[in-house]
Amino acid sequence: MALKQFLQFKLSQKLSPQQIQLMKLIQLPTQAFEQRLKQELEENPALDSGKDAKEDSDNEFDEFEDYNDEFEDSESISAEDINVDDYLSDDEIPDYRTQANNYSSDDEDRSVPYAAGTSFTQHLINQLNTFRLTDEEEEIAYFLVGSVDESGYIRRTLSDITDDLAFTQNVYTSEEDIEKVLQVVHQLDPAGVGARNLQECLSIQLHRKESNENVDLAQKIIDKAFEAFTKKHYKKLLQKFNVSEDQLKGAIEEIEKLNPKPGGSYAGNNKIVEHIVPDFAIKIVDGELELTLNGRNAPELHVSREYNNMLKGYKESKEKSKSQKEAVMFIKQKLDAAKWFIEAVRQRQQTLFVTMSAIMNYQKDYFLSGDERKLRPMILKDIADEIDMDVSTVSRVANSKYVDTPYGTKLIKEFFSESMTNDQGEEVSTREIKKILETVIDEEDKRKPLTDQKLTGILKEKGYPIARRTVAKYREQLDIPVARLRKKI
Repeated sequence: MALKQFLQFKLSQKLSPQQIQLMKLIQLPTQAFEQRLKQELEENPALDSGKDAKEDSDNEFDEFEDYNDEFEDSESISAEDINVDDYLSDDEIPDYRTQANNYSSDDEDRSVPYAAGTSFTQHLINQLNTFRLTDEEEEIAYFLVGSVDESGYIRRTLSDITDDLAFTQNVYTSEEDIEKVLQVVHQLDPAGVGARNLQECLSIQLHRKESNENVDLAQKIIDKAFEAFTKKHYKKLLQKFNVSEDQLKGAIEEIEKLNPKPGGSYAGNNKIVEHIVPDFAIKIVDGELELTLNGRNAPELHVSREYNNMLKGYKESKEKSKSQKEAVMFIKQKLDAAKWFIEAVRQRQQTLFVTMSAIMNYQKDYFLSGDERKLRPMILKDIADEIDMDVSTVSRVANSKYVDTPYGTKLIKEFFSESMTNDQGEEVSTREIKKILETVIDEEDKRKPLTDQKLTGILKEKGYPIARRTVAKYREQLDIPVARLRKKI
């Protein structure tokens, strides 16, 4: 087969580097954006933050109107082709100096020191040192403590632990010896640590309690009828232990006081608490909604004065050496990168504000009242059509951003929901149906909880004709168990 050459015309869309940079910035929440800003300031010496500006710096690069949409290949441009005047500005008052900053300069560089606390594993080892153990038992005990996870459980079988001790610690022992040392681990605090399953965890905690009628019955239930208890087969428990409902209720109350995750009760002071930083804030002022963008999303950026001086010096020099020409090429690249980044940050601010304003106005009834039943059905396309932007842009704004409202800090994507038609032909949000479903379940008789079929009938009476399987799906999304597991005596 002979080789042939031919021409083919094809239309395709390609994102410019500036568009890609903007999309990446838009999807960043406030804290991640601050890290990205810090990284850019470190990598590009031509970019400075507003707080580093000097009072006597009159020549700043602040004009972005003539910004080129396409990146110019620096290798194809000679130093003589660069118009240095385009990179200099004679404005007496740069634009960034007219902006307000909500943060004090004294607070910018403060760092919060964190104390080095004791880890959960070290906390258990410190307790082991109070027991008298042989050298072999001590090694086994340390290995068992090291196998305890964050919840306080040992998730591995004794046979696996026996093999690991032989291969990694050179300790040859039996499962019976490990079981013996494990009983020592079970004496450590918090109660229940070192358990291999939930039943053993609850049993350890109950045997630590002072004996009384309710505790003794609770021990029997956990040790001898754990499966019936987890499935809430109360009639079987009443028959098996020959007790009254009041006695069974007292025992169950004792069990409900126990901690199913004993490791979670240890709060070491070495944990760093992660805080959510809202990207927006909505306030109600004189009955109207007021939206503000977090000031940390609007940094003061400008081009380094030193780089402007370098260009100015190159322009005024009579003899231009080869090294000077190479330097001005480098400066030009850095100035372009700085200009692109500053413009991307400004577009990010505008996109965030416009998108959130559209969401706020769309859900105005909710933000004024705080009643989730007033949330309107809203999908990404609704907001995209409102602000004349792409759906992907709205998705990037809503995906990982938070807004501070009078009713708490909310994830923006929670305001989006599908719609369904009620018996009056009106479009209602699925969030509204879930809220009503949650209210009905909260108010039900826990001795006779409502089944999904009965819940379907109640919702139908309230004007929401949905199928039973849909009710089950909404109930699972709300993390509500089935009727049998909601039953109480």
